[in-house]
Amino acid sequence: MAITSSNSTKNKLTNLELSIQISLNGLSFCILERHTKTITTLKQISFNKKLNPLELLDQLKGLFNSEITLQISFSKVHVIHDNELSTLVPKSLFNEDALADYLKFNSRILKSDYITYDHINLNESVCVYVPYININNFLYDRYGEFTFRHISSVLIESILQLEKNSESTKFYVNVSSNHFELIIVDKSKLLFYNTFEYATKEDFIYYILFTAEQLNLNPEVFNLIFIGDIDKDDEFYKIAYKYIRHVNFGNRNDSFKYSETPNSISSNFALIKSF
Repeated sequence: MAITSSNSTKNKLTNLELSIQISLNGLSFCILERHTKTITTLKQISFNKKLNPLELLDQLKGLFNSEITLQISFSKVHVIHDNELSTLVPKSLFNEDALADYLKFNSRILKSDYITYDHINLNESVCVYVPYININNFLYDRYGEFTFRHISSVLIESILQLEKNSESTKFYVNVSSNHFELIIVDKSKLLFYNTFEYATKEDFIYYILFTAEQLNLNPEVFNLIFIGDIDKDDEFYKIAYKYIRHVNFGNRNDSFKYSETPNSISSNFALIKSF
């Protein structure tokens, strides 16, 4: 929902759009040539450890200095903030003056944190979250006007669109380094969303099975769908397959052409779906 104030003189009229996803564990970005619907650049950088926001900014500055493709002008810039500092609020109960109150019960926030929100129209809810404001400021200085959203907003809207005619229960697990988002859809309605940090494959499967138990959902019945950074050789796939009967990989169902082929039809899900 959030859009920076206009500084459009920095954005020349081009045919190119940039999407960049930012977390404390890594960065990824892709460039779309809109007229030909071709993604010309797709890159992902993982960090050796979880950084703090200042270290993250240093990494981003280094990326922009080394990547020539990021030093051009773009007609649009999309930014995805990937962190655990978010919560969902039903639109009917949402009060813009109570943003900090929504977050303080499940996230550690500071008085100095900037809090904003995205509207998720497909299920009449609002995502309240803390973006990395130092990253936003850097990108504004670089590009001028751009849009930014929380990863949960992008994932929920995209998955609800994919599942709009579904009559079953689906567990979507968006896998990243050290954390994953879990989105549960039941008969095309959002049932659950949360993000979990993990260190081992046992942590990973525990959170999924514990959530299923709390919601009285049977691992013999529901479909688990992996998206993001995971494949069939991954230990996290193997342990999920051991405990859950129906395990598959998702599909972005996008219509883009690619100069650099993605790892799979489910990888870079939120990044590409942000266009």
